Amino acid sequence: MTDSCIQKQLTEPGQEGPVTVSISRQVMPGCETAYEAWISGVIEAASSYPGHQGSNVLRPSASTQNRYVLIYRFDSYENCQNWESSALRGQWLDKLDGLVQGDAEVQRGTGLEFWFELPELPVNKHPSPHKMALVLISVVYVLVISLNLLLAPILVDSGLWLKSAVIVILQVLLMTYLVMPRVTRLLRSWLFK
Repeated sequence: MTDSCIQKQLTEPGQEGPVTVSISRQVMPGCETAYEAWISGVIEAASSYPGHQGSNVLRPSASTQNRYVLIYRFDSYENCQNWESSALRGQWLDKLDGLVQGDAEVQRGTGLEFWFELPELPVNKHPSPHKMALVLISVVYVLVISLNLLLAPILVDSGLWLKSAVIVILQVLLMTYLVMPRVTRLLRSWLFK
């Protein structure tokens, strides 16, 4: 039985999809400005690495347990590892001395589960694949229909490729930054049961 579970999870390197990493740190009182300058610098350094797909920062709040959370994405595990094992990242980590206390909490995700992450949940807590698929099918369907209806008058003379590109870009942006965080919170009790 264990072999069949493992077999379902095995994939070839490069086929694992994007990797999202979340690093949560407790900043020493009075060092917030210096830490935010550090975050800006390390994000700029990471963005120069192949496969970097962006970063986000959550400032301390009740939902982050008053910790800063740095989230970054790479297009593959290999590219993420290249950044994480780089001398440049090591130099940036050395600059944290005196700015943070305790150990960093690190979470990693590949594939679609990054749309279902909540900062206050345990590190490896993800919904089951069938629940994620059901929610994503519903959300994608509603967004595609809505965007088609809303944009039809504007894109009436555009070709299929342009219409599709506009709708896909808007859909992914809406899902990532607006819809999925709200849907995940709304359905939290069912998704993570």
